[in-house]
Amino acid sequence: MPDDETRGTSPRSGFLRGRRGWGFGTWLTWLLPYPLTLLPEAPHAPAEPVPGPGPGPEPGPATTPELGPEPHIVGVGIDVAGIARFGLALQRSPGLADRLFTPRERALPSGTPRGTASLAARFAAKEALAKALGAPSGLRWHDAEVRTGPTGRPSLRVTGTVAAAAARHGIGAWHLSLTHDADVASAVVLATA
Repeated sequence: MPDDETRGTSPRSGFLRGRRGWGFGTWLTWLLPYPLTLLPEAPHAPAEPVPGPGPGPEPGPATTPELGPEPHIVGVGIDVAGIARFGLALQRSPGLADRLFTPRERALPSGTPRGTASLAARFAAKEALAKALGAPSGLRWHDAEVRTGPTGRPSLRVTGTVAAAAARHGIGAWHLSLTHDADVASAVVLATA
């Protein structure tokens, strides 16, 4: 039977529990329902020598016969935006939202205007995209558009100056993650070729 510390319920593990008792300790207990020391030992096979690299040409990019070359990461970008600060900037400069976002980005699929947190996350996505490209000059805000798919998954559509910069780096696909909580919106962009 697991002891109290393994379950995350001892006085020393109270810091692992959240407001409703579902904290890291509880989730760890769910993932590991018994102490690791009680796991049965796996039989160990004798180690065989692993041959080192031999002479010859450098290996090329990995390929899969059915799919062709495997994608590889060309750039990574991350950015955060303070939601309240971004909201104040939008209030001080009434045309700022029009300069930063396309009409499609400024509204939800239902046509309702997007909230400040959602716009701040989209702003962070555009900044993260520029970082994934190496922050070249001359990119236009409307040439990178954050779209929302039918399941709610965000994606990037690039045109014009951004598409040209992506082509120079051989980028063929974008991967985007957005989040906002409390007063912070953030985005991560992966550019792959």
